[in-house]
Amino acid sequence: MIYGIGTDICDVRRIRASLDRHGERFALRILGDTEIATWRLRSQRWPERGVRYLATRFSAKEAFSKAIGLGMRMPMTWRLCEIDKLSSGQPTVVLHGTLKQWFDSRSLRAHITVSDETDYAASFCVVEQISPRAFSDNSSML
Repeated sequence: MIYGIGTDICDVRRIRASLDRHGERFALRILGDTEIATWRLRSQRWPERGVRYLATRFSAKEAFSKAIGLGMRMPMTWRLCEIDKLSSGQPTVVLHGTLKQWFDSRSLRAHITVSDETDYAASFCVVEQISPRAFSDNSSML
């Protein structure tokens, strides 16, 4: 059963301006530990790639927060939600701490997609509520 749907579009130029204004501090506020490592690697090789990575993560977290119906209020925080990828390249939501507990207690599963073009990053998230039995069978999917 669909629990919620969220979408977000982010202006990459706005993310670039925030990075210019606040430096790494901006990225550290938005990204979780695993994402920070990836962002730094991409930024070192090609700074624009780092900006796009940050924009897609910002957009995906906004879409996820809308899909779960919380927006950016507890237990939803920027750093407790990370966007990772499976070995296939498919993006996936990884949750931590109180947000993970909140999410798991409701037997939810998230599906997310991210995309970016020259000036925009866009994300779409569907959160489904699954039966406890199906949840235990597919817990590795989260």
